Amino acid sequence: MNAPDEAERLLVVDDEATVRELLAATLRFAGFRVSSAATAGEAIASATEDPPDLVLLDVMLPDMDGFEVVRQLREHRTPVLFLTARDRQADKITGLSLGADDYVTKPFDLEELIARIRAILRRTSGHHAGVLTVGALALDVDGHQVTRHGRPVRVSATEFRLLRHLMENAGRVVTKAQILDRVWNYDFGGDASIVDTYISYLRRKVDVEEPKLIHTVHGVGYVMREPRT
Repeated sequence: MNAPDEAERLLVVDDEATVRELLAATLRFAGFRVSSAATAGEAIASATEDPPDLVLLDVMLPDMDGFEVVRQLREHRTPVLFLTARDRQADKITGLSLGADDYVTKPFDLEELIARIRAILRRTSGHHAGVLTVGALALDVDGHQVTRHGRPVRVSATEFRLLRHLMENAGRVVTKAQILDRVWNYDFGGDASIVDTYISYLRRKVDVEEPKLIHTVHGVGYVMREPRT
């Protein structure tokens, strides 16, 4: 267990006091530092002033829905796990499409929730120096910046992770299953259509000019490379 000053800090956002208290107590027992917020406004202020390592966010809040909170936190690249009673597939797709790292519906198993939290933190807390390049596209891992021909490219946190995975495997075909496992941590299986959706998002941002760098290998997956001459 981490020492108190080294433990990851989580922000629990839920308008139900009993839920906040249960989660806070459970997560502190698991070794995390925990703060809480009852409204979207409180959550945004807290996450902006002192960015947490992860936000556990309810969709249904009294002053603003959780989807809008994610939109406002996007520029801070704060990892988000939705924890909500909204269990419609459309809501889950919306949450993940906005850049959330996971979407868990109530009621939930506390041990599984902690496992998911730790999986997200493993993906998002590492600091790896270096810049990845493919052609004129560059991804600064530590600076969390993407440029093409030196011009900034704005991407969401999820788009950044997907692009990084493709660039780390430049020249190698990665399957949708591998992407789900590494980018969304869906080692239990997931909806592969989310991969196609995010590939489309990336293409509209990093492949708006020639040469195209993201290529589809039909029936297999995707590969990032410069076109063969």
